[in-house]
Amino acid sequence: MFPFTGLRLLLPAIVPSWRFFDAVTASPRLDYALLSAPETPAEPWREFRPRPAVLRPDTMLRRLLWNPQWNESLFLVSLAERLMSATSAETAAHSQRELLLRVARDLDRHAVCNPEDYLQIRLRLVSRTGPGDAIGEAVVYQSGPCAIAGLLTP
Repeated sequence: MFPFTGLRLLLPAIVPSWRFFDAVTASPRLDYALLSAPETPAEPWREFRPRPAVLRPDTMLRRLLWNPQWNESLFLVSLAERLMSATSAETAAHSQRELLLRVARDLDRHAVCNPEDYLQIRLRLVSRTGPGDAIGEAVVYQSGPCAIAGLLTP
């Protein structure tokens, strides 16, 4: 009896159920721009951690067992959704600060930015617009420029 009880408890973790989604809505994407000065226009915008177009089977298998970067990306999506639906200024400020911090740390870790640069982020909502593969985008949030040196120092 015990093995069946254990299997019954383990099965939802192995085979997920997608019933917890109320509706399929637009997906937030996080973009960033590096500026040399706060007055500089934010161009070009780059997607933060773009999703790969193709994954090899061995990569997919490895990601099933170990994928901390994807876990952080899911956290960034949660922060983005919280920022878009913020009911208080404190919640919005906290979510924006966390997004800026995590993007700045990642860019610094990969030597993409200089400490003298300024960082600006924006949130885009991406959704399918029709029955085909047409994809619509809308910018729903854009931060002001923030000094990277101020983000990287504790």
